[in-house]
Amino acid sequence: MPTNTPRIAGRHFLQIPGPTPVPDRILRAMDRAVIDHRGPEFQKLGQRVLSGIKSVFKTKGAVFIYPSSGTGAWEAALSNVLSPGDKILMFETGHFATLWKNMAVKLGAKPEFIESDWRSGVDAAAIEERLRADKAHEIKAVCVVHNETSTGVTSSVADVRKALDAAKHPALLMADTVSSLASIDFRHDEWGVDVTVTGSQKGLMLPPGLGFTAASEKALKIAKTAKLPKSFFSWEEMVGPNASGFFPYTPATNLLYGLAEAIDMLQEEGFTRVFARHKRHAEATRRAVRGWGLEILCRDPKCYSPIVTAIMMPAGHDSDAFRKVVLENFDMSLGAGLSKIAGKVFRIGHLGDTNDLTILGALSGVEMGLELAQVPHKKGGVQAAMAYLAEAARMPVGNAAE
Repeated sequence: MPTNTPRIAGRHFLQIPGPTPVPDRILRAMDRAVIDHRGPEFQKLGQRVLSGIKSVFKTKGAVFIYPSSGTGAWEAALSNVLSPGDKILMFETGHFATLWKNMAVKLGAKPEFIESDWRSGVDAAAIEERLRADKAHEIKAVCVVHNETSTGVTSSVADVRKALDAAKHPALLMADTVSSLASIDFRHDEWGVDVTVTGSQKGLMLPPGLGFTAASEKALKIAKTAKLPKSFFSWEEMVGPNASGFFPYTPATNLLYGLAEAIDMLQEEGFTRVFARHKRHAEATRRAVRGWGLEILCRDPKCYSPIVTAIMMPAGHDSDAFRKVVLENFDMSLGAGLSKIAGKVFRIGHLGDTNDLTILGALSGVEMGLELAQVPHKKGGVQAAMAYLAEAARMPVGNAAE
């Protein structure tokens, strides 16, 4: 039916840090008839994804899949291993770390929040110091966000594990990898993580709708006596049916078809190449930002995110107004600044099923948008990114300068 709105040619550039564009191959995999989730055909699918997803988490242990968002995975993580009044230690890396802390309060836990300015990663030394002071071992878990999507800051989960070990503290280590899994190297077993949570709509390249928790044997043991209420998210309810490829309630069947395809795609490309690709696109983006003379929100290069770059607006300029100009003129969505950095920051997502030309197209839209919105900047940011990517193409995978 004709409308008064003209059609926009080409594809929309979804350059937010999730949801990410869903590859055609995954869309086709999901375009199937719904089947009996108690039947043998589904059982094969269930066994395939429950086994395959372990390779993404790099674990041999249990991974539970819920029809939920990443927020649901947060709740599953907390509710299965904590009891009312349990003290937990969390670190403020940004908006999503804050939301996870707020959830813990609502569930009945008592989080202690180590505050920061949102411009650097988790301070493992501060965590170690606090744990050493906890002589009675009242802190039951340490919760950190691996990649803080709101700020473009990545933290070392391995360093947090070293902090727990150095303090000889028995607290569980819990990690949010909602935006990082399948985009940044993460090793659930090797790094001694007890509970890892993620969602389907970022590095896994799926639509929103699946939440995941990976659990260590230690976490599963503690879950047997944890007292926070849970029903839908209960690991105990999942264990039995999952053992034979089934779920205790109706699963998101067609998303699981897509998940099976996503796992295949990641394994075919190889995780080394996947991670190197994300680092390459992140570095190209940062070179463009520096070329424009703008400031990256993350101030510590060791914490630069391979999946999203948050850029500070010059004083007197609103990031939402700039994003509107880009959307209306170039059909591209950029990430907004959230909560206390709202209007001050815009974010360029460079994750998921993307390539060099996609990133250069996105950066071109940003540079043209800066000009149209009359945001003070220098020209040549895209050229700097292009020069870097051309040089990186000559190097073996993983060796491009960062």
